[in-house]
Amino acid sequence: MNKTTDFITGLTFSEDPRIYNGYLWFSDFFSKQVLKADMDTGEVETVCRLDDQPSGLGWLPDGRMLVVSMLNRKVYRLETNGELTEYADLNHIATYHCNDMLVDKAGRAYVGNFGGNLSAIAKKYGREALKNMELPTAAIACIEPNGDVKVVAENMLFPNGTVLTDNGKTMIIAETYGNCLTAFDVEKDGTLVNRRTWAQFDNIYPDGICIDSEGAIWASNPIENAVYRVKEGGEITDKVQTSQNCYAVALGGKEGRTLYCCTAQTSDPVDAVHLKCGKIETIEVKVPALNV
Repeated sequence: MNKTTDFITGLTFSEDPRIYNGYLWFSDFFSKQVLKADMDTGEVETVCRLDDQPSGLGWLPDGRMLVVSMLNRKVYRLETNGELTEYADLNHIATYHCNDMLVDKAGRAYVGNFGGNLSAIAKKYGREALKNMELPTAAIACIEPNGDVKVVAENMLFPNGTVLTDNGKTMIIAETYGNCLTAFDVEKDGTLVNRRTWAQFDNIYPDGICIDSEGAIWASNPIENAVYRVKEGGEITDKVQTSQNCYAVALGGKEGRTLYCCTAQTSDPVDAVHLKCGKIETIEVKVPALNV
């Protein structure tokens, strides 16, 4: 089994890593910051600070960044003057905290949410018991470039990491509490159709994901110190061991073969701020990232 090495340390809880304009960008939940790092040195600088927990990141065609504000269920846009302005309010769609986001080349932003307080349910009944329970589901919101918001998928079990493949014609979404990766065809108007299971797992609860040039997906497993590479149909080809539970991943670096893994000992807000155990770990893999 391949093991990672530490790249960035001292974070509260890093999430939603993205490769953009030669930098590694990510959210640090409990310091309420969006950060970016030099992919060679790991030197970190602050991009912006929020009043709320930041999560999913993406960029509009004009280069302005979008960031999900988790607890108040909104998306903000970072203006060229450094100010954050409200871009979309998703409270009429999101039934719990907003989370991951994908922004496509046309500028459509797809945003998921928890659906309900699944962590509390898991804590009360045990994670395994959840597989036999009817859990609250979530809808995927699509924010159009003109600001219109629509629902493009429903009945998702904690939609999380999201990628595009097939030249943007297929979207794959991790359903964390569905223990699966779910695929959709993407219509020209951004609607998601032809829902199908891309990969089903037993004990992997896929969180953040990324895709490589062979079409395989690296899926983080937040209940384990591990990341798995999986092909369509569920075949696992590789496993990477991290030093802590892994919550999100990105592929990048000079040759696109560096796997960046967001890890932490805990997702508890108080403990995470006190311990500052959040890290980004790296490992070189064989197959480079897919550029959609």
